[in-house]
Amino acid sequence: MLRTGAEHLERLRDGRIVYIGGERVEDVTAHPAFAGGARTMAAIYDLKADPANRELMSYEENGERYSTHFLMARDRDDLQRRTRAHKVIGDLTQGMFGRSPDHTASFLTGLAMNTKVFDRVTPGYGENLRRHYEYSRDNDIYAAYAVLPPAGARNPEYSQQHNLPVPTLSVVDERDDGLVINGLKMLATGSVYADELWVGNALPLAPNQVKQSVTCAVPCNAPGLSLWSRKPLARDLRHPADYPLGARLDESDAMVMCENVFVPWEKVFVHDDTELTRDIYTETAAHAYGNHQSNVRFWAKMGLITGVLSKVAQSTGNHQIPSVRDMLGRMAAMEATIGGLVAGQIHDCEDWPAGYVTFNRRTMYAALEWCTQNYSAIIEMLRELTGGSVFQMPADGSVLDNDELAAQFDQYWQTPFIAARERMKLMRLAWDLVGSEFAGRHQQYEKFYAGPYFVVRGHSFREAPWDYFNGIAERIMDAMGDGRST
Repeated sequence: MLRTGAEHLERLRDGRIVYIGGERVEDVTAHPAFAGGARTMAAIYDLKADPANRELMSYEENGERYSTHFLMARDRDDLQRRTRAHKVIGDLTQGMFGRSPDHTASFLTGLAMNTKVFDRVTPGYGENLRRHYEYSRDNDIYAAYAVLPPAGARNPEYSQQHNLPVPTLSVVDERDDGLVINGLKMLATGSVYADELWVGNALPLAPNQVKQSVTCAVPCNAPGLSLWSRKPLARDLRHPADYPLGARLDESDAMVMCENVFVPWEKVFVHDDTELTRDIYTETAAHAYGNHQSNVRFWAKMGLITGVLSKVAQSTGNHQIPSVRDMLGRMAAMEATIGGLVAGQIHDCEDWPAGYVTFNRRTMYAALEWCTQNYSAIIEMLRELTGGSVFQMPADGSVLDNDELAAQFDQYWQTPFIAARERMKLMRLAWDLVGSEFAGRHQQYEKFYAGPYFVVRGHSFREAPWDYFNGIAERIMDAMGDGRST
């Protein structure tokens, strides 16, 4: 079933508990903090459901059609199909919705391609995962994930020494029909717009943290669950056009608070296993499928930034200056680089797990590292080229509501290369990439999307063929004989 935008908006009015500070949000589809993002989410669903996009955005199986991001790839063409669908969604959101519906769904699809991993400790959990995948696919579910502990939980010895409860999410009761969980999880990006939460662990757990090792699925409106939003970036906008990205593309980030939340056994996938709760992502295709989506989404963002950089240069006539052309050429090369890294993951795909194919993991991790390391430099180029122009605009768009002021603005803010109003729109767009709160959030988001740099590079270390590399050096060393000059 392919859900429409209207159907998704209706599902968001499900009694979920969302807080902005001390304010409880009654309807995320209508509240100024979230309404723009909710409309964007609905637009994604409408895009997928549009009959004109049928072959690209969905696939047929057993007489039904499902969103392409649930497709388990069996050949390179299937991987290419997934990538094209990711790119369409990324282009719709200008790469600013990191946790769009195709993100966590891609992780889930990768997990479902190797359910035997889940049975390693407890038989039956693999079947739980398979059924949850089918449920999510059949109902076009949008899930967000919360897989990190709060900062206070990363030193459990401190809690023990001071007789404090460990604040991270833990299993506090086991019943015949399921588990009860308490505590805090983060960072559930996009969760205020989601149907469900995937709760798990992306960081290592100590052997004595078995009660924190649960991996499960929980509805966003489950009794006892609340979402604590960070400061919304679109809440107090007087003129949304002044923040053309932030007003409609703030996907939001939230902490997940659980107070005696019940989880039925069929929605539990890992329990009492501190190693497996983290290993499921790399022992299946989950990490490759989910992070490939992120690479494609970043590629879409690069298209936007490259276009804005070019337009800014044209608006001043500086695009003819050799040094500026050099900068534009560098940006174009960087956009092509991430596009090539995306294509390489398909071209060099892996026949794994059995019966399926997966995006090349080495190339995917290389792209992930490239994105996290280069985003600040990419934005710095746009910042350098805009200079002080972003500060030379009126306070907001209300200047155009006054005919006298608007006439003066049209006369004095134009340049030989661009009309005043077009220039203002361009500078607002540039500012939302380099200087607004929305821009600052994305600087931080892209730098730490997959964790600190040593975590990201650790994935590349794990996947590298060290025997092959060492063999190159060893063969040359062997050819040198015993090292004597004669």
